[in-house]
Amino acid sequence: MNSSFFNKKHQFYLALFIALSVVLLALIGPLLAPHDPLETDFLSLLSPPNEEYLLGTDQVGRCILSRLLHGAAVSLGITFGMLAIIFVLGIAIGSLAGMRGGSTDTFLMRLSDTLLAFPDMVFAIAVVGLLGPGLINMMLALGIIWWTKFARLSRVLIKTEMQSEAVIAGRMAGASNFKLFRLYLLPAVMPALLTQLSLDIGNMMLAMAGLSFLGLGIQPPTPEWGNMLSEGRAYLQSAPWLVIYPGIAIFIVVMIFNILGDSTRKYLNPERI
Repeated sequence: MNSSFFNKKHQFYLALFIALSVVLLALIGPLLAPHDPLETDFLSLLSPPNEEYLLGTDQVGRCILSRLLHGAAVSLGITFGMLAIIFVLGIAIGSLAGMRGGSTDTFLMRLSDTLLAFPDMVFAIAVVGLLGPGLINMMLALGIIWWTKFARLSRVLIKTEMQSEAVIAGRMAGASNFKLFRLYLLPAVMPALLTQLSLDIGNMMLAMAGLSFLGLGIQPPTPEWGNMLSEGRAYLQSAPWLVIYPGIAIFIVVMIFNILGDSTRKYLNPERI
């Protein structure tokens, strides 16, 4: 039993270390870039990997490596920023529904049910299509649909914890709802919520890259992995490195954060496995 637990613990810390290394690389990536990601070299259009441009250049002579390094900060920064906002909003709405109950609970859950009836990407594409492409509209579209996951999970967990002896004793002692939430409910439900958060990092990155690939997210010339794929697809046969390298970057980073999410689930919730 203990051996199994420590194995899961070590797996979690290893996955966390690798994920943090990726985040660190994204932060210092712009400093490591050999060229300006927006600088064009018309003498090296669609140049294959060489000594000057290690990963080649794109259709207007921009360094692929430099754009990948700058794009890492853009992609991860927006992903973490979006999830932080959605995480707090979802917990607030779900906790309100779980603690208040009654008509408040019914209204908020029916609203989330309505949004969950639509597939995530279809809903996001429809919203961005109506509002117009761009970073703000992409964040708004994903935020409208994504908060429901954390709201429903936190609501279920809060309603369960409301029946615990600690909360019942706190109510009998005259503790306010806010104090009960801060001291008892939030610490009790946070492991499961953090597990869901870690699992959603890769999903959010894929959703953002997908919208940018369709031309609905971050717009060129901003270096972002999704729109790099979108720009490179027209040159797939003549210059495949335009698609291969950003595709590999997305695959590796999403895989790392999915492994982190799975190891977090096993470590923080060992009794549910």
